[in-house]
Amino acid sequence: MQLIRGLHNLGLVKGALSKGCVLTIGNFDGLHLGHQQVLQAVAQEAKQNGLPSVVMMFEPLPIEFFAPDKAPVRLMNLREKLQAFQTTEIDYVLLVRFNAKFAGLTAEQFVQQVLLDGLNIKHLVIGDDFRFGKQRKGDFTYLNQQGQQHGFSVTDMPTYGVKCPEKGLHRVSSTRVRAALAKPDLEEAQALLGKPFTFDGRVIHGQKLGRTIGFPTLNLNPKRLQMPVLGVYAVSVQGIADQPWPGIANLGLRPTVDGVRPSIEVHLFNWNQDLYGKHVGVTLEKHIRPEMKFDGLESLKNQIQLDAETAKQFFKL
Repeated sequence: MQLIRGLHNLGLVKGALSKGCVLTIGNFDGLHLGHQQVLQAVAQEAKQNGLPSVVMMFEPLPIEFFAPDKAPVRLMNLREKLQAFQTTEIDYVLLVRFNAKFAGLTAEQFVQQVLLDGLNIKHLVIGDDFRFGKQRKGDFTYLNQQGQQHGFSVTDMPTYGVKCPEKGLHRVSSTRVRAALAKPDLEEAQALLGKPFTFDGRVIHGQKLGRTIGFPTLNLNPKRLQMPVLGVYAVSVQGIADQPWPGIANLGLRPTVDGVRPSIEVHLFNWNQDLYGKHVGVTLEKHIRPEMKFDGLESLKNQIQLDAETAKQFFKL
């Protein structure tokens, strides 16, 4: 997968797009099973026609631009999303800066300037609820009309559903994944994502309070303003050994001058090596309890000991 940062850099791959491309457009937050179905359809169509496959996505997300106070928490930060695309068969990811100029493009301008002039599109795969252009006036019907006029075809992907544990058939969407994580219901989230929920973070220096009570922790910077989950979890950590390493994590909130930020601390079982500056992956394995406040260090230490025993029993340590 090759990243193209901005429409102005499409000229760098003009040769690769000379015969056209197969395109899909979306936020792809979480890269859940519904997204994966779309990407498979794009890759298959591209291979059949000997064309490159392209995903167009946006930064910030459109809802973050138009209504930042109402924007839902992200399931993935940008780094995590780009890493996930590396595991797909997509050839190019076009990352478009969503600003006032781009938001002001009419549906007609979007088709002409972006799809035709910029990408030389031959086939477009979109979700059944896709809308685009100024005031969201563009839709599947309009794209079909434009395709007939300009020589590209359009496929709409129907809603994708999966059977969640003991819950029947669920429509797969980023919204449902967020709702499952907020409960938290890790089994439902995994059924929708197609894999356990995992996030990345860089190990940074913290207050080192854990060391004073016998539970040294990795303090992680997740590069995001919010996390879709809070509480204490049994976790496995990737990127520090040949296999995932068991531990326990507290995902909470830390007050700052301008609000709150995620506070993520991970205690690794039977680990004593320095990991400062390292990027690690954290997979949520089991929810242990909600976030709590404590009267003092002694009560905090006692609860952490109980939490650690619960996690160890889960991992059969």
